Amino acid sequence: MHIVLFDTPEAHRALLPLTFTRATADLRVGALTIAEKWQRLLRVQKVYRRTPAYMQPLYEVPGTAEETLYIAGNLLPDAALIQAIEALAPGEGLVQNNKLLAMRATTFLHDQPLEPSHATEWTGTCMFLQMPADVFRFNGEQIRFDFDLLACTAKPIAVTDPHTVIYGKDNVLVEEGARLRACVINAEDGPVYIGRGAQVQEMSVIHGAFALCEGAVVNIGGKMRGDTTIGPYCKVGGEVSNSVFWGYSNKAHDGFVGNSVIGAWCNLGADTNTSNLKNNYSTVRVWSYLHNDYIDTGLQFCGLTMGDHAKAGINTMFNTGTVVGVAANIFGGDFPPKHIPSFSWGGAHYGWQLYRLEELFRTAGRMMQRRGKQLSEAEKQVLTYLYEQSRQTKPKEV
Repeated sequence: MHIVLFDTPEAHRALLPLTFTRATADLRVGALTIAEKWQRLLRVQKVYRRTPAYMQPLYEVPGTAEETLYIAGNLLPDAALIQAIEALAPGEGLVQNNKLLAMRATTFLHDQPLEPSHATEWTGTCMFLQMPADVFRFNGEQIRFDFDLLACTAKPIAVTDPHTVIYGKDNVLVEEGARLRACVINAEDGPVYIGRGAQVQEMSVIHGAFALCEGAVVNIGGKMRGDTTIGPYCKVGGEVSNSVFWGYSNKAHDGFVGNSVIGAWCNLGADTNTSNLKNNYSTVRVWSYLHNDYIDTGLQFCGLTMGDHAKAGINTMFNTGTVVGVAANIFGGDFPPKHIPSFSWGGAHYGWQLYRLEELFRTAGRMMQRRGKQLSEAEKQVLTYLYEQSRQTKPKEV
């Protein structure tokens, strides 16, 4: 049976700019992506994605027509939900408040609508990602959830460095190839996961819940506060609190990032800071692509949301609740606007213009080459589509 994690138009738009360049199932919440969670829990070798048409070339589709289980890509799994989904009969769907959670089809449906012949209302709890801030809001809980999943298959090693201090050793999982040197790890309030080949350098302090994914590095003197995930092959320093970094992004120097979500292949220059709390302690408003306007998150703490391939120069100061689109290039210090559209190039004192696509490809190519990667033709096509769709309109004032 095929497992397909599907995007809905509403979920895709609600989670922009994070979903401009990836399926919702590839959002990382906790130590694992949503797709990785379902794959482990359903005990399958592969899960497929059904995305908006412009992104589908990034993903493989099933090659055979057989029974297929469809699951909403922005749905976070739990044991009771999995049991209900696995019990679905062919043609049956599981819904909650008119939203399709899952359905079992007799065959793989290419572009056909997902319409179960019979729907069962799910009365249990379920956790959806409904806005980008949900990624960091749910992150601590999901690190704890994923820690138990990872412990089932991990190849842990003992921490032998005599200058590393660990509190709550039973809550620490260090995978093979990881290196910890003269650091402090406090897992008394939440688990700490250190992935394969990851590094925690000298004088760094980590508080759980925390996940450092494969090949990632906490630079010298880093201060990693709880409910934070550093994605694969990222390099981070300074102070990070309740934030999620996607893979291959850098915040190598001092500066504060809190209650934020940073996309893949991003770079934050030295002394870049994010405000995550307003001076009047009121709730934070952010730009919503779904509503095409600013909306109230209902959260008192909310920092930066940044799409893939975006860059910020040294001394950039991001206002509370700033949203940066894909491949924006921000420089010049000071406070940029709270909404920076995709492919914007400029700064607070320089004005804004459309970033040239050819220059983006060159910059992305150089950055990816440093990590032994290259921009695929499918990725270029996605970025080209987004570029052609982008509009350099002045954002509405808060």
